[in-house]
Amino acid sequence: MLAGLLLDRDGIVNVDHGYVHRIDQVTFIPGIFDLVREAARRGMPIAIVTNQAGIGRGLYTEADFATLTAWMRKRFAEAGAPIAAVYHAPEAPAQATPRRKPGPGMLLEAARDLGLDLGESVMLGDRASDMLAALAAGVGHCLLVPAQVAERAAAPQGTLILDSVADAAAWLCARPEPGGVRIAAP
Repeated sequence: MLAGLLLDRDGIVNVDHGYVHRIDQVTFIPGIFDLVREAARRGMPIAIVTNQAGIGRGLYTEADFATLTAWMRKRFAEAGAPIAAVYHAPEAPAQATPRRKPGPGMLLEAARDLGLDLGESVMLGDRASDMLAALAAGVGHCLLVPAQVAERAAAPQGTLILDSVADAAAWLCARPEPGGVRIAAP
């Protein structure tokens, strides 16, 4: 089993402009490609786990989401930072399911599909619900880059709160390599 990197999308991979569903709405977060490249270099499968309530609310379609996801995955692959899988929960918040964060469903699916050891894996999100999902799934390293002060206060105990995605990349670079050796980032 492998340690993996689980990422929320809006607010971590791309700027959360609200219901991002078109290519022209995407602005990538500074540091995201460095983080994912480092995880890939370490042999960590990378998965995006994202609530997409805009689908459930009828603001965009599954096809819109699929088109944007394919484009984003291509950008990551071109940057040497391949995304192994993308999981999404299309339900609106009122239609809460175990897959929708703060439920652990998408994270458990990623673990099953990608052979992840969740206890050694990392979840990076911008909301307390991301951290609660990670905690419920048994993820060992929960990193929060809060968009709002309230998210910082609502984070469960044991969450590492960082100022930026670039800080998450630095955190990962400082961690021992598999086998216990720390190798400096390029």
